[in-house]
Amino acid sequence: MAVLLLPSEKIERNAIMSKNDKFEENFQDEGFENAEINEQEIAEENVTDALSELQNEFEREKDRYLRLFAEFENYKKRTSRERMEMFKTAGEDVVVSMLPILDDFERALKEIDKMEGDNHFKGVELINNKLRETLKAKGLQLMEVKPGDTFDADSHEAITQIPAPEKKLKGKIIDVVEKGYTLGDKIIRYPKVVIGQ
Repeated sequence: MAVLLLPSEKIERNAIMSKNDKFEENFQDEGFENAEINEQEIAEENVTDALSELQNEFEREKDRYLRLFAEFENYKKRTSRERMEMFKTAGEDVVVSMLPILDDFERALKEIDKMEGDNHFKGVELINNKLRETLKAKGLQLMEVKPGDTFDADSHEAITQIPAPEKKLKGKIIDVVEKGYTLGDKIIRYPKVVIGQ
């Protein structure tokens, strides 16, 4: 059955229909806008997460770089110290092998002093002085140790203990058996001493 509408009813119906169409269009547009807003929010969150991750990675790499740089600086300082130490003690083996010769010269000079009036051995004294000066120029220093000094286990080598002749020499050096030497700041031979008990 067909319904006949009057012209005024037709206009009303078209107006209602167009309102519905507009509402649907608006609803669809708002849905798309909501979807677009949701997509934008998700994209912004993803960008924020990626940025945060990149910042964390940057901080880790920066920390790693600083540690590596500090380690390299320490390495440079250590090798520089070692090189300086090596230069100071480069001839240590040669100097150590010369120490018994110095001891022999000293003993020989003591014997020469006993022979009064004999000038034949003055050359030995000159050679001794020249050898000592040459080694001194290379950094060799005699350690000053004399009887009565306090014994120090870090810088003296005790070879024996004897009863102290006096009460004040107890724990002190009584005699120096062999002289000690340093090369630069390093002790290359400890003085051998006798200490009192």
